[in-house]
Amino acid sequence: MKTTARVALALAVLCGALGTSPAAAAGSDRAAQGSDRGASASARGASASDWARRAEVTYGSLQQHLYQGPQEHGLYLEKTPRKEGENPHSYLWPLREAAAATVGMAGLPGVSARYHRDAAERFTTLRLYFNPRDGRPGYDSYLPAPLGAGGDVFYDDNAVVGLSFLDQYRATGKQVYLDRAVETYGVVGRGWDDDPAKPCPGGMNWVDSPNNTMRAANVTGLAAELAAELYAIEHDDRFLASAKKWYEWNWSCLRRSPGLYDNSRDDDGTVNTTLWTYNSGAMIGTATTLYRATGDRSYLDRAVADADGSLAYWKQGERLHDQPAIFNAIYFDNLRLLNEVRPDSTYRTTAATYAERTWKENRTPSDGLFRFQPSGGGDHDPAAQAETLEQSAMVQIFAGLATDRT
Repeated sequence: MKTTARVALALAVLCGALGTSPAAAAGSDRAAQGSDRGASASARGASASDWARRAEVTYGSLQQHLYQGPQEHGLYLEKTPRKEGENPHSYLWPLREAAAATVGMAGLPGVSARYHRDAAERFTTLRLYFNPRDGRPGYDSYLPAPLGAGGDVFYDDNAVVGLSFLDQYRATGKQVYLDRAVETYGVVGRGWDDDPAKPCPGGMNWVDSPNNTMRAANVTGLAAELAAELYAIEHDDRFLASAKKWYEWNWSCLRRSPGLYDNSRDDDGTVNTTLWTYNSGAMIGTATTLYRATGDRSYLDRAVADADGSLAYWKQGERLHDQPAIFNAIYFDNLRLLNEVRPDSTYRTTAATYAERTWKENRTPSDGLFRFQPSGGGDHDPAAQAETLEQSAMVQIFAGLATDRT
């Protein structure tokens, strides 16, 4: 979801008419605020070239240790070192994040040309996960035959795949990527639950399976963002209608407070109250894109409210540090999107502070790989396997900071 490419296609916005940010997080103690200021000052010291260098180094380690090469169809390992019994290749989601990371590298000033071929390869490889099964096609969670045994179609995976196709379309102008994003929108749209008897009717099912009982914030928000971005490019009202409907369901059925969205609602009405940064981010990004595409100021107001509310929560204590790195990558990307139309230095400072700490504490200097707790976040675990998912997340974060002009 590379934001610099979005700028060229965004509608004109009267930035001078935008209001100032509401006050930052209430309730933090003074010691925590002092620590945050010190970390922020350190992060602000890193220049765009510093972040670009870190992105290149981190991408190089990803390619050296987790990329399996053209002889293996451009696929990646899930983790390194690979253990006995683990799949020979990664699941869909890590490969998508490697693709997103490569698009980010291809957008770096001065060095982008060397990554264009890599980016094209990533999307050729991504297509290996597409399964045209009888009337219900989609990207399987694992490689279908002949390279693997296949898997289920998870709608959140498919939504982020569609968003990456749009990033590559904006970067290259090639119609095939837009066509595949539209195709993926059709896959994700099957996930909408139209049973009026369920508590809080609607929402997107998590997985394409008769056994699914969960309507999830992640797929609903990410699908809404995909539809909103398609509308911004194509101006087709079907995309606008979907974006609004899917966005409003998350807002009305899972929004706990500004910027915080419960994980999911089961068909029996049970709510999973777990909070994730990427659910905050998807709703911020969707509202921002709807504002850009329609000019409706209410969406911008909602995006700002969610950004301020989520930052007030996630910046407290170790909350942001403990989130999976890939969730934070998606969150920061959407904060950058909002920052393009309604600047607030807090958005970049938060991302930079997190990135600086993670570079210093979670990176293993001997191989350049980032290691976390089993959750994909938290403190460095030197004994952990390094993962394509989280290594790609850090490439995305560094590249985003390198290309952020604010």
